[in-house]
Amino acid sequence: MAHEPTYDDYVERIHYSEKYTDDKWEYRHVILPKPLLKMIPKTYFDPDEPGVLRILTDQEWRSIGITQSLGWEHYEVHAPEPHILLFRREKDFQDKYGAGGKR
Repeated sequence: MAHEPTYDDYVERIHYSEKYTDDKWEYRHVILPKPLLKMIPKTYFDPDEPGVLRILTDQEWRSIGITQSLGWEHYEVHAPEPHILLFRREKDFQDKYGAGGKR
């Protein structure tokens, strides 16, 4: 008998894009399984755009199951696809700060 997917089941299905860059930033997008959006705290959503996440802090996006190395910031949401979160960090972050991210 199949069980209803749990929060952890959805977290395991989070997709991380390959990284891409411009002159200043390294970017990646993170795609959340759509059912996971329904399990995220309501306070993480933009009060002016129902169903669309606001910009999340490092602690907030990590708390919903996103795992990335240090230095990444959630910088953009795309309202038509609210399950896709856009992240960036300084292009040479690891060269400057190392894997530990100390400034």
